[in-house]
Amino acid sequence: GGREANQVSDDYRYQDGNYEGYAPNVGYYHGGDEPAHEEDAQSDVTEGHDEDDEVYEGEYQGIPHPDDIKEKQKKRAPAVDDEYRDRADLMAERMEDEEQLAHQYENIIEECGHGRFQWTLFFVLGLALMADGVEVFVVGFVLPSAEKDMCLSSSNKGMLGLIVYLGMMVGAVMLGGLADKLGRKKCLIISLTINAAFAFLSSFVQGYGFFLFCRLISGLGIGGSLPIVFAYFSEFLSREKRGEHLSWLCMFWMIGGIFASAMAWSIIPHYGWGFSMGTKYHFHSWRVFVLVCSLPCIASLVALKFMPESPRFLLEIGKHDEAWMILKQVHDTNMRAKGEPERVFTVSYIKTPKQVDEFIEIQSSTGTWYQRWLVRITTTFKQVWDNVLYCLTAQYRMNTLMLAVVWFTMALSYYGLIVWFPDMIRYLQEEAYESRVKIFDEEEVSHFTFNFTLENQIHRNGEYRNDKFIGMKFKEVKFEDSLFEDCYFEDVTSSETFFENCTIISTVFYNTDLYEHKFIDCRFINSTFLKEKEGCHMDFEEDNDFLIYLVSFLGSLSVLPGNIISALLMDKIGRIKMIGGSMLISAVCCFFLFFGNSESAMIGWQCLFCGASIAAWNALDVITVELYPTDKRATAFGILNGLCKFAAILGNSIFASFVGITKVVPILLASSALVGGGLLALRLPETREQVLM
Repeated sequence: GGREANQVSDDYRYQDGNYEGYAPNVGYYHGGDEPAHEEDAQSDVTEGHDEDDEVYEGEYQGIPHPDDIKEKQKKRAPAVDDEYRDRADLMAERMEDEEQLAHQYENIIEECGHGRFQWTLFFVLGLALMADGVEVFVVGFVLPSAEKDMCLSSSNKGMLGLIVYLGMMVGAVMLGGLADKLGRKKCLIISLTINAAFAFLSSFVQGYGFFLFCRLISGLGIGGSLPIVFAYFSEFLSREKRGEHLSWLCMFWMIGGIFASAMAWSIIPHYGWGFSMGTKYHFHSWRVFVLVCSLPCIASLVALKFMPESPRFLLEIGKHDEAWMILKQVHDTNMRAKGEPERVFTVSYIKTPKQVDEFIEIQSSTGTWYQRWLVRITTTFKQVWDNVLYCLTAQYRMNTLMLAVVWFTMALSYYGLIVWFPDMIRYLQEEAYESRVKIFDEEEVSHFTFNFTLENQIHRNGEYRNDKFIGMKFKEVKFEDSLFEDCYFEDVTSSETFFENCTIISTVFYNTDLYEHKFIDCRFINSTFLKEKEGCHMDFEEDNDFLIYLVSFLGSLSVLPGNIISALLMDKIGRIKMIGGSMLISAVCCFFLFFGNSESAMIGWQCLFCGASIAAWNALDVITVELYPTDKRATAFGILNGLCKFAAILGNSIFASFVGITKVVPILLASSALVGGGLLALRLPETREQVLM
């Protein structure tokens, strides 16, 4: 009898992560030729004992396959198949499962501890966030050089500045939604690969159109990484650590801005850091800068290969065993780092939500390959669209709408002012430059050779006869109502130089960039233009280059105190007070801009504004992650971040249009938006005490 009982106990075999008992008539060895006695013995030793509950003590049991669960339910009580049940019942059951999983997962993460694994992931994802910070600054730094290298008009420059935000907007919504269906790690790798490939390619292309396209697609990739990074990292953090460490992660955006400013300062002014291939292909130093700025993205992409998928996401889609192995890896890594390798991961079973949406895999024999892929793609995007609509259902509608307003007002003010500050500084510089202009009236010059630079001058009613202008530069020079007779211009380059209402007689222009549009209402008599300069000509002797880099550097560095304060206080005072307080303080800072009548004052107020507003950004990132369930988290973050980039486009366009006209409209618009958004944020639910659903 004891031997027969042991045979029954040993009748459990591991199948698909589950120990299953075999019935006596399905291949289990009976031993001997007396089946009747064997059945009697089995009945005696198992009386009052349920085989389905038999487990090996201390062994990992896995989770039963959904089909096995259905079979056991049928044995115990008659049940209705899922396909005949109402969808509302299935969703209610799933929500109940998700609530149980949320509390269990919180306990598991606490058992795993916070240590080496989270810090490693922190730096890997930090590099991805740093790449986003770099991308925002790249175009602004290269525009002064790229406009000369590519002959950009004012409209082209404006489009190049906005195209990155457009790509980010689309990428955040699209790739954020895909991350809830395909996985955090997989979609983050896709995002970073897109950004790295097209950022690298954009440094080599010569034409404006192709460069614009590359920056658009690069922005799409980096925009998609932002919502994934926060969703990914939050799912490895316990409740008591989440607010603080997500805020520390935000510091990498600041590091990205500092990195971009330092690289621009050290690379772009060095004209010799490049090469040329013939007369058509030029690789100037600003292209080297673009190339260097892709390094954080590439580094993050390589490091991400060694990190696991989010176990919370895997549990959401029913992959229990994979999630268990990753959580065990997290636990063991942290315990070894703490010097406690003997600590055992005690979790053996994790609740998984009921799978309502079943994806039917297309067999390889069904249709052609592109038909199968078309079905997969359309099915996936339909699921993403359903997630987008779910964020607007009754349960989440109010939170989504309030968050959308807060994100929009914050982005409109912040990105608008971030562009307005350097534009105002340039305007103040131009005003000071124009105040030093030299005016020459009715001068007469003959038989003279000009071989030096003329800068910031106005010549009126002058007469120039038999003069030579050779190997020289005109910079901010204007000739009005002047006469040029028997003059010779050779190898002349010019910047913001014009001839208005002048008479030009028997004059030769050879190898110059004095094109037709630089002569306004002028009369030419027997004059000749020979071998005009082709392309645009770069001028790296801009006096304000250093100041622009310094402004961006100080603006990025000024958020450091705000980052530290928000990280230390996020879990103490809560997300809502952090958002509301930061936005209201930022609104007060805006009013001080009325007193910014000098370059140093504008730089000071910019630093103050950036330092005050960063806490609101950090808290917004945290609360957006915590308000939505796992299967909608990246989608919701992507939608709100896409709206943020749309507000950035509006802010850039609106605020830049008032530079040199008035300061009242930008300041009042920014401050009123911040006050409205800050007050509305106070009505959002506090999330610091809730588990991650």
